[in-house]
Amino acid sequence: MELRTLLEKKGFYRIPLKKLNSTHYLVRAKIHGKDARLILDTGASTTCIDIKRALHFDIIHEKSNVMAAGAGSIGMETEFSHKNDLQIGSWVDRNIALVLFDLSHINIALSEAEEDPVDGILGADFLKKHRAVIDYGRNCFYLKDKTH
Repeated sequence: MELRTLLEKKGFYRIPLKKLNSTHYLVRAKIHGKDARLILDTGASTTCIDIKRALHFDIIHEKSNVMAAGAGSIGMETEFSHKNDLQIGSWVDRNIALVLFDLSHINIALSEAEEDPVDGILGADFLKKHRAVIDYGRNCFYLKDKTH
């Protein structure tokens, strides 16, 4: 049985991914109803949004004592946000937690690969919570369907 058929029978929702020149996978989503470009990153422990995009997405956030590290940067101040709406295709979750911090270093790297900037990262916390299955061969991933 094909992976897609098996997962869809088990209530998973298929989401296409776009492979970027940087070899990252791009997910097109909506945050509070506004278009967002997110990188799928299994190595990122948390789902993050660029702090400079918080106002655009109407994200209410508060200071955090946690410092962020990753992708060549360490000791970055973070903010935190609860209960955010995230939509990917027709799949929706209205209770997404987000960490906000400056993602300039990621967007600079993407620019060097001749890619447009991203708004954030879908991290391992999100992928685990929604039982994600990544199909690298078909450039897609699956999330447990929240509409059923």
